[in-house]
Amino acid sequence: MIGNDIVDLDLAAQESHWQRPGYLDKIFTTQEQSMIANAENSTLMVWLLWSRKEAVYKIINRLSRIRTYAPLKYQCSEENFVTYEGTLYPFKTYQTGNCIHTIAVERSELFDTLEVYTGQREQWNISKDEYGIPFLEGKPVSVSHHGRYAAMIVYNDNNPGNSLIS
Repeated sequence: MIGNDIVDLDLAAQESHWQRPGYLDKIFTTQEQSMIANAENSTLMVWLLWSRKEAVYKIINRLSRIRTYAPLKYQCSEENFVTYEGTLYPFKTYQTGNCIHTIAVERSELFDTLEVYTGQREQWNISKDEYGIPFLEGKPVSVSHHGRYAAMIVYNDNNPGNSLIS
């Protein structure tokens, strides 16, 4: 299973008020709040953690077919894992300019089977099943868009070892 999330940091700065009282308590664990408080750039850390939680949420949604988002159940570590109900989900996060992109997988070896695409969503011929889970030509995909940025990752088990992810 796969998941990804993309954050346009410029749009997030305009739309989010993460510093308002009580916000962090609703989204982030005590450990994560400590990571935010101790970060060189607290705002960046908020969005790094958020994108990691959201990417793993997409895995859980695909597995369970249930759209319940409970951010405190997703616990980010500094070791490139998010824990959900005792299971570790590895992730990789990339930052390019004002864009954060996190890719999460059910097992580390799945990173080698992923293809990553960016661009305009209208160019992608994506279908969804009855649960709203996206597919591209029958292959599992994860789609994310925010502001000026869009990304899609495709699980391609026919092409292991030729991943675009390093």
